[in-house]
Amino acid sequence: MDFTTLTIELLKGLAHFVGNYGIAIIVLTIIVRLLMWPLNVSQQRSMRMMQSLQPKMKAIQDRYKNDPQKMQQKMMEFYKEHKFNPMGGCLPLLIQMPIFILLYSALMSPQFIQMAGDASFLFVNRLDTTLRASAGISNDGVMGASQYDSFSLGKTARVVLKNNEVLDNVKIDKPNKSLEIQGQLVPGENIEFKMSLDNLDLKFSQLDNIASAEMSITDLNTKETEKVKFERKEGLLVASVPSIAVQRSFHWDVLALIALFGITMYLSQKIMMSTQKNSPSDPTQQAIQKSMGTFMPIMIIGTFIIIPIPAGVLLYLITSNVIQILQTVIVNKQMDMEDAAKKAAVDDDDLKGARKIDTKD
Repeated sequence: MDFTTLTIELLKGLAHFVGNYGIAIIVLTIIVRLLMWPLNVSQQRSMRMMQSLQPKMKAIQDRYKNDPQKMQQKMMEFYKEHKFNPMGGCLPLLIQMPIFILLYSALMSPQFIQMAGDASFLFVNRLDTTLRASAGISNDGVMGASQYDSFSLGKTARVVLKNNEVLDNVKIDKPNKSLEIQGQLVPGENIEFKMSLDNLDLKFSQLDNIASAEMSITDLNTKETEKVKFERKEGLLVASVPSIAVQRSFHWDVLALIALFGITMYLSQKIMMSTQKNSPSDPTQQAIQKSMGTFMPIMIIGTFIIIPIPAGVLLYLITSNVIQILQTVIVNKQMDMEDAAKKAAVDDDDLKGARKIDTKD
């Protein structure tokens, strides 16, 4: 079982438990973020330590600016002395990227589209739709299509043998590549599909006796799925499916999700910056961080408008941002309390030392 299928099965199990695929995505996000909580805490502590060590690091850089090799050596000694890993904050980001790719692949896959592509959540009409996409009506006997669409089969087929024996759930080998279009696809005319008998996971004796098969075909552009009956002809399974031309439409619900993502990302950056404003830092670096915190959400929103991101992935990102905001506030309050306790301990030691001196006098 590949990782995309595993992700789909996990979402299926969560949806069965909570009753909705949108809630399942939120629950999956919470699980992932809880598992990564220690790493994210380590990242925040690493960032705070970097802020506090920044003046000393800059002093080393200024002192050895004419000797890069010596500067690198002194910086490594400095990191070792303070037990500081400058790359420690990157690990959570590196771990989250494969999760994002897996969820993107899962929600865009034919398996998810056939299973729950038309699932809705709150104001979102379909979890698999993108900002600009074509919408087709599934299982109406007519395939909505445009000229350059591509198609995929489901994972299994219902096969009828010549003796009228029915074989259910016959596995299809490479469902994304098994289906071919005969001739040119012209929306409004019948689409002529064909596939080789060898793509069905059956014994040779069974393959030789196939009369027909019923399979699901998904248009990867419109997300429409139709159950199609294939007939055997000259060693192939062939089917002719009526089609109608479809046009791309703009989905305002997905735009709203993109806007929510931008807002939550901006708030996350702003809260993170506000927790660092009292830490000593280079003014130039502070200006760069402030600019990044402002323009990064805008840049990513622009990217999401251009690149098709499914609504379900945006839901994952929004939930992740909200959890990040809560975590930043909670962890920074804990670190503030720890710093206050350390300062109180130092002040108490100083006070005791001053009293001892007064007693001696």
